[in-house]
Amino acid sequence: MIREEATVLSNEPCYEGGYVIWLDAPNLAAAGHTPGQFVMVRCSAEGGDPEFSRAFSYHRAQEGRIALLYTVAGRGTAWLAGRRRGDTVSLYGPLGNGFRLPDGSGNLLLVAGGVGVAPMVDLAEVALAQGHQVTAMMGARTASQLLPASAWPSEVEYVVVTEDGSQGLRGRVTEHLDEYVAWSSRLYACGPNPMFASMAEALRQNGRRQRPEILMEENMPCGWGLCYGCAIFTRHGVRLCCKDGPRFNLFDVF
Repeated sequence: MIREEATVLSNEPCYEGGYVIWLDAPNLAAAGHTPGQFVMVRCSAEGGDPEFSRAFSYHRAQEGRIALLYTVAGRGTAWLAGRRRGDTVSLYGPLGNGFRLPDGSGNLLLVAGGVGVAPMVDLAEVALAQGHQVTAMMGARTASQLLPASAWPSEVEYVVVTEDGSQGLRGRVTEHLDEYVAWSSRLYACGPNPMFASMAEALRQNGRRQRPEILMEENMPCGWGLCYGCAIFTRHGVRLCCKDGPRFNLFDVF
């Protein structure tokens, strides 16, 4: 594990309520993380409120810098949204178990709900470099909450679904899986628990389970299994999201 005082390079909106922060963090950028792993960020001044760090997936990593994508949802992320170029942020990682890509080349389907899109751009970039074909699906309530297509590598087929039909397909992302699941050889997902439950039901009904890997979005106050704040129930007993995950097999949990 690496602890680093990173300098903010930029911190810009990417969709309604969402930001991408780029950090000059050469040690963490060179740490050889796996897509889906995360870092713990102290989202306050030293000794300030809130005291606990926040977990953020790697969104991108390149040339001595890393990017984190987050949605402002409370005091910690509001503090992070206020950081400006030249400010410093304390963080440590990489932590957890990330996605596993298949050997050879394959057709990979990436499914994201809301801020669950954060690790998927990193996964797409690594998968493309290994020779895989990638289709990414993102669901949101409305068009203003979608990550723009320009944020993805140009080789990615990007499919968007909005609940109000303001952009792309109408409905929930799990309602439009069939065509893309039939094409894919592996499925990866990150999003809220209701999305995972709906996805598990859809895949059970069509018989194409695809060994789906998911990243769980539990609160992880410590990041390395000391506080037991992220315990979840699985088919194999209680597991800690930060230490045993956040990658799990969809059908072990839902």
